[in-house]
Amino acid sequence: MATLKDIATLAHVSQATVSRVLNEDHSLSVGEDTKHRILTIADQLGYSKHKSKTNLPKIKQKIAVYQWYSQQEELDDLYYYSIRIGLENRARLLGYDLIRFFNTDNIILDVGTVGIIAIGKFSNQQIKDLEKHQLPLVFVDSDTLTSGHHCVTTDFEHSVMRAVDYFIDKGFQDIGMIAGEESTSDHSQLLIDQRFRTFKNYTSELGIYRPEYMFVGQFSTQSGYQLMKEAIDSLKEDLPKAFFIANDTLAVGALKALQEANIPVPTRVSLISFNDTPITRQVFPSLSSITVYTEEMGSIAVDILNKQLVQPSHGLTLTKIATQLTIRESTL
Repeated sequence: MATLKDIATLAHVSQATVSRVLNEDHSLSVGEDTKHRILTIADQLGYSKHKSKTNLPKIKQKIAVYQWYSQQEELDDLYYYSIRIGLENRARLLGYDLIRFFNTDNIILDVGTVGIIAIGKFSNQQIKDLEKHQLPLVFVDSDTLTSGHHCVTTDFEHSVMRAVDYFIDKGFQDIGMIAGEESTSDHSQLLIDQRFRTFKNYTSELGIYRPEYMFVGQFSTQSGYQLMKEAIDSLKEDLPKAFFIANDTLAVGALKALQEANIPVPTRVSLISFNDTPITRQVFPSLSSITVYTEEMGSIAVDILNKQLVQPSHGLTLTKIATQLTIRESTL
């Protein structure tokens, strides 16, 4: 069981200071940062002999949340919306206020802002601009270790391999992919999708990669529809019996194209998508998909930032969130 001495050691203060903070001694003259550090460490160690279950409600430090999407784009993409919801819930539980910025906003930070969490994918210049605020930074859905910042990402590699393995276990050797491509919000860098890279490398290792089975466009329902139509028209009878599709919106468009062409799913073509947003259950047949724990990604990002605020360290953290293959009606 944690003791006052344990908390004092980690917080670099005296046991008397810890005791007075935990007992809400308002005559104690210590900074809000010190109080916040003591209360957070007490929570993390499971110390329960004080009134607060989380950080003291009176302490309202602020976290800035910067999103690479515009507000409208976020409304159209439940993936990033879900990350933000997880982030907000965890931040409030820890007693933080939030300031939200979208990629079209000028970032003007309020007094009391203690850190920034950036959601999405950012160019080198955008990262440098965020660094100018000289606050702890955590990135979500982007690997920023080489830029010197903590980050939380999805385990894309094993997710894609699991989908390919599932198809192979069902006897499919001809597997196609419908992928998307993106650029950073300032349009300065084209982003290579890790799902595309992993699919190509893994199927090549297995000796089943077919470049004519790869179709790449934008991440949208319309693009998924057009790409699958292109596959149907160009491949005809050679159309693969299985497709891995890089996200749910692409998959919805691809499914529509197959249905218009009277190609039955899954008896002729099986589909596995990625993200597993609610839309996968709203189409017929329902889509098999890689389930990504997006709310957990947001929550963990807050915990990483919180730890940096209460116990700063020079080590960097890359947290990869595991996924799950959820099979539904779109696969045999």
